[in-house]
Amino acid sequence: MKTFLVPIDFSAVTEEVIDTAVSFARAFEGKVALIHVVQPPVVTSEFALPVEVLQEAVASGERAAKTKLDTYVEMFRNAGLACEAKVAHGPPVTMIREEAARVKADYIVIGSHGHGKLYDFLVGSTASGVMKKATCGVIIVPHADKNR
Repeated sequence: MKTFLVPIDFSAVTEEVIDTAVSFARAFEGKVALIHVVQPPVVTSEFALPVEVLQEAVASGERAAKTKLDTYVEMFRNAGLACEAKVAHGPPVTMIREEAARVKADYIVIGSHGHGKLYDFLVGSTASGVMKKATCGVIIVPHADKNR
């Protein structure tokens, strides 16, 4: 039985990532671990909010993410696949790599947004970072932009 770690960011490519993960998990009679990573807010002196406001915003975002993840967990379970989900806090590449080790992932199924080379150079790509740091196989699902 293979284990597939599926990082989810609730972007336009998420449905394609989920469909791909279902296909692979079914083919290998595998199980799925979903993860959504929340980056800590960056606070500067020009953008200072009370700590309570930031904490509530983070907590609210985490609750919303957990609700969305639970929907995907049910989708996998209804497809006859074992599935668990987790919301993590920190740098996405690091958290995905740590979760892959924790669940003993055989593969990571991750989406690529296709922002372009300049964006990836300036900002970085989570999929690219995961691919470079992963100790297991990585399946990158490109966003099938219907407008291209």
